[in-house]
Amino acid sequence: MAKLEVKQIHTFYGNIEALKGVSLSVEDGEIVTLIGSNGAGKSTTLNSICGILTPRKGEIYLEKERIDRLPAHNIVTRGISQSPEGRKIFSRLTVMENLEMGAYIRKDSAADIRKDIDHVFNLFPRLREREWQIAGTLSGGEQQMLAIGRALMSKPRILLLDEPSMGLAPLLVDAIFEIIQTINKQGMTILLVEQNAMVALSIAHRGYVMQAGEVVLHDSAKNLLENEMVRRLYLGEE
Repeated sequence: MAKLEVKQIHTFYGNIEALKGVSLSVEDGEIVTLIGSNGAGKSTTLNSICGILTPRKGEIYLEKERIDRLPAHNIVTRGISQSPEGRKIFSRLTVMENLEMGAYIRKDSAADIRKDIDHVFNLFPRLREREWQIAGTLSGGEQQMLAIGRALMSKPRILLLDEPSMGLAPLLVDAIFEIIQTINKQGMTILLVEQNAMVALSIAHRGYVMQAGEVVLHDSAKNLLENEMVRRLYLGEE
């Protein structure tokens, strides 16, 4: 079985069915991306996996353990952490306090937690420079770095990234995606939701295309980049 397996989940907002039988898998060490237009169900899929939303039907497994009926905080302890859409940092806390909040579930020593904070600072040197700065005063790019760093502080087995390039200048987008590749090469399995399909597919191993709450296409990232429908609808080609 895959490291993460989503089987035919149906997730609702009230009476509105947002996900209509979504299935996907993520293997150990992969970057898998979900692409699609706004409202396709990409963020709802991530929120269903991490327990913010509970599917009415279907099953979700993390390394053979069923997790779709667990509360969100228990899913974090199992090894899934999300950097959410819009970052959602603790704006009135410092950079350091945000990182410490990311480690709130951990039972290991302060020295181990400090070691992982140093790892985040090595990935994101700007955060080290702003260690005691109030997070709400950071730039958009720095806040995105902090959101990813905070997610890493729980020591996840799978990292969920929701729109990490949103609102960022092109140079910062390149920097963020280079770091995502670095994290993956260090052994992190990643499920990535990203509006910028070209950038997402350029770093992913596989991809799923979502439309109106359903997966309509699944292939290697290389093949999706060459797919006529993907190129027309998501890469801006005529």
